[in-house]
Parts: sequence; C-alpha cells; structure tokens
Amino acid sequence: MRRVVDEQRLSFVATVNPDGTPNLSPKGSIRVWDDHHLVFGDIRSPNTVRNLELNPATEINVVDPISRKGYRFRGTAEILRAGALYDRTLAFLKESGVSSAVGAIVLVRVEKASPVVSPAYDSGASEKEIRATWLKRWASHNAQ
Repeated sequence: MRRVVDEQRLSFVATVNPDGTPNLSPKGSIRVWDDHHLVFGDIRSPNTVRNLELNPATEINVVDPISRKGYRFRGTAEILRAGALYDRTLAFLKESGVSSAVGAIVLVRVEKASPVVSPAYDSGASEKEIRATWLKRWASHNAQ
C-alpha cells in the first residue's frame, strides 16, 4: 500500500457537501504519514476542507493507472492549521516534493483499507499483461 501511495501523484478524496451531495477532489499531495495515517495539504481544496470540518468522514482512492490496481482508504480527517504537528507535517510534505503553497494540513486516520482491482483482471490476465496493454495504449495516445 505504501508503495502505491508513494508512487502515485494523482489520487482522489471523497467528502460530503453540506447538502448531502458527494464531493470528489483530485489531490497531488497525498503521502503516507505513518502506519495509521495519510496526510495531504490544502493547496486548492476549500470545499474539501470545509466538508471535512463539518463531517470528518472521508475516503481516499489511490490507483496506479498502468497496473489498474490500488487501494481505497476510509477514515476520519483532522484539520491542522497551526502547532507542532502542523509544522512537522508541513515540513514532511515539502521534503516529499510538495512545492505548492499549503494552507491547512489534512491528517486522515485510516480505519479501513481495501484493494481496488480493475475488472480487466477478471479474464485471468496477469499484472504484467495488464501493464503492457495500458503502457501500449498510453504510448499510442501520446504519440498522436
């Protein structure tokens, strides 16, 4: 799980808007903080942070688009705006390559983690075969 989170630079965070509708927000700063927490910075996430302040329940999906596998992490968010933990997590994000200006820090205690696996594997294809298929597809689209 840690490898997938560390390698992927596009993940998605789900929250609930005040009217009960879903909010799905792309994130490029999700990192593994420790064995029980993920962390990300509020870079341009006013709705995500507002929603988490009202309802801290969240789900984060991190998927490798080439292997078509990843993880969904369900948990509870804590918003950090100042203090020692804020300072440590901000320094950690900066050291891990987050170069954008960060406002609040969102620390998510992971309560449940489960795999996400594409139906492409239902045919019995191996990960090596799936990766080859998607790399070829990616290369053909980028060659155009």
